[in-house]
Amino acid sequence: MKKTIVGALVGGVILFIWQFLTWGALNLHEAQQRYTPKQDSILAYLKTQFTEDGAYMMPTVAPGTSSKDMEAQMKACEGKPWAQVVYHKSMPGMDAMFMNMGRSYVIDFLVVALLCWLLVKIPSPSFGTVFLGSVFTGLIVFFNIPYTMHIWYGSFDLNAHLIDALISWGGTGLWLGWWLRRGKS
Repeated sequence: MKKTIVGALVGGVILFIWQFLTWGALNLHEAQQRYTPKQDSILAYLKTQFTEDGAYMMPTVAPGTSSKDMEAQMKACEGKPWAQVVYHKSMPGMDAMFMNMGRSYVIDFLVVALLCWLLVKIPSPSFGTVFLGSVFTGLIVFFNIPYTMHIWYGSFDLNAHLIDALISWGGTGLWLGWWLRRGKS
């Protein structure tokens, strides 16, 4: 139990630090946070169009549209612009950022704890097994969310997400490969 908790505490820090670096200091996800000089007018217009927070896909069909009408509308949209908008009525303050950072670390801790739980079930795993198990976990995360979303919406910078998966989970794997095997021959 101690190995899992300490492994998850430190592994969570490794993931958290990488997330800070990749989204902040290194800005590898710049393609997902592009600037437009028209942002003020776009936001002012969106405020008049959306009444509630949410994610919007445009174009899409109204709820209850028949299959025949849905197919016709989707055919009419081929080759035309489309967009996904995630809209919020108000931007949270700095207090929310610190709360989100805390929540993020808790999640990082939990995912590494789950991985540790799986890894300690392997009888006498080698350093390589623990390391590759961690890297493969990162690849599962990458394929399941960013890559699948890219297949459908083409809106993610796959290079940055793949780098995230390999570096953050590889670093966690190096730590866990050493820590979980410590004291074993």
